[in-house]
Amino acid sequence: MLIADAQVHIWVANTPERPWPARAEPHRAPLGKDELLAEMNKAGVDRVILVPPSWEGDRNDLAIEAAAAHPDRFAVMGRFDPEMPGARAQVADWKKQPGMLGMRFTFHTEILRKPLLDGRFDWVWGEMEKAGIPAMVLFHHEYMPLADGIAERYPGLHLVLDHLGLKSGKGVTEASNFATLDNVLALAKRPNVAAKVSALPCYADDKIYPFKSLHAHIERVFDAFGPKRTFWGTDWSRLPCNYSQGVTMFTEELPWLKGQDLEWVMGRGVCEWIGWRI
Repeated sequence: MLIADAQVHIWVANTPERPWPARAEPHRAPLGKDELLAEMNKAGVDRVILVPPSWEGDRNDLAIEAAAAHPDRFAVMGRFDPEMPGARAQVADWKKQPGMLGMRFTFHTEILRKPLLDGRFDWVWGEMEKAGIPAMVLFHHEYMPLADGIAERYPGLHLVLDHLGLKSGKGVTEASNFATLDNVLALAKRPNVAAKVSALPCYADDKIYPFKSLHAHIERVFDAFGPKRTFWGTDWSRLPCNYSQGVTMFTEELPWLKGQDLEWVMGRGVCEWIGWRI
């Protein structure tokens, strides 16, 4: 069975030569491709979709370098700034970059959300649809109607809802997060929308493997989106468990997920959705 992780970040330190914008902080020391490859090999993960982190700014150089060096192990969903010089022209040639299969947008903080609410992304979705570029998007539950509107207006645009739109931070509990999961499940009616059941252990109140309190939520997502639009992922650098447990939580601890359904969830689905040839 192909195991393809739908999201992992890699990054290097903030330096004067390669400065970060002041908009987010990492959750651990830098993680490079060599460390990630070693962990993938130990956990039996065949492929990883690299998602450049927001704290590095809208840059994709490290992920592209990793995908160029290991095209059978890494692909990229890159960051894109709709206001950078020549932005419109870059869309058409976006997938000519090594390993680049799509774009990833994060709208989970006030700073990152403002350009979306101000309309600066309005032109992007249609251009992506024309160019056949899929998008991974991080919206919190109260903003899911915006994602739904995008999916409705651009039915040829493949969207993936990251981390089920769950929140982290002070005062956020597992119960409060999943109380509004219906906002996510409502988008299952859009055939061009898929959901990433990624980083879920990060949102469990009980940080003990196999995170049984999450299993019923995963099944609800699976029942809504089906095996071909439900994508496993870890966001490994912030998991409260080791990488192998991030895998076996799905492959061994969910008795209702098996056979071809398991194969779709664990990697085949996301690879086909974003065009990473198997």
